[in-house]
Amino acid sequence: MGRHSLQRESRLPNSVKGALVMGAVASATGAMPAVSAMAQTINVPGVGDFDVPVDSSFTQQVKAVNQALADHADLIKDHADQIKAAQKSLTPQSLQQPSIPGLTAALPGVQQQHQGPQHIALTAAQSKIGSDYVWGASGPQNFDCSGLVQWAYKQAGVNLPRTSFEQSHVGKPVAFKDLQPGDLVIQEGGGHVAMYAGDGKILQAPQSGETVSYAHLDPNSIVTARRVA
Repeated sequence: MGRHSLQRESRLPNSVKGALVMGAVASATGAMPAVSAMAQTINVPGVGDFDVPVDSSFTQQVKAVNQALADHADLIKDHADQIKAAQKSLTPQSLQQPSIPGLTAALPGVQQQHQGPQHIALTAAQSKIGSDYVWGASGPQNFDCSGLVQWAYKQAGVNLPRTSFEQSHVGKPVAFKDLQPGDLVIQEGGGHVAMYAGDGKILQAPQSGETVSYAHLDPNSIVTARRVA
């Protein structure tokens, strides 16, 4: 019966419960603790809730810990800002390989035709696909073989001679295995010129009755191939 009665909810007023606790503290220490401006509510099983004064020195310690945590948080934020600034400075542009003259050209498989007049000239010639072949014509509507080549390179700012025989001596010779789009391909004993278009094809103004178009390149038909410098 005694243990059961202790587990029941106490019906004493909080003021009385507090007095009991304060009295217990006084009995243990021999003095009544000073009343602080701050108090904390605690629960004693079988007794109930009541307010316990909090020592002012403990409050100061809590404040000091909170301040230290705040300072630490500011330090972490500063470090995070520094990291973000460093990451922002490492833009894709800053990570690109520096341009070193001659380095790119020395790398195997890297072609530079897109930076030279060959690419511009070939693009210009491609814009004339479907134009009629007319002997002696050099554009801008009709072309013969050398007229198309001359007109196309003129769009790239390069002046070439008029005939296929003269064009067979421009620039520098190129081996068949080294052909790049835009290179000149001289055929039929020097009487015909076309532009290499890549993938084993040429772009040309073939002959009367035909139009500017692509054709398969026969390696055996090549007299010389030239790369316009």
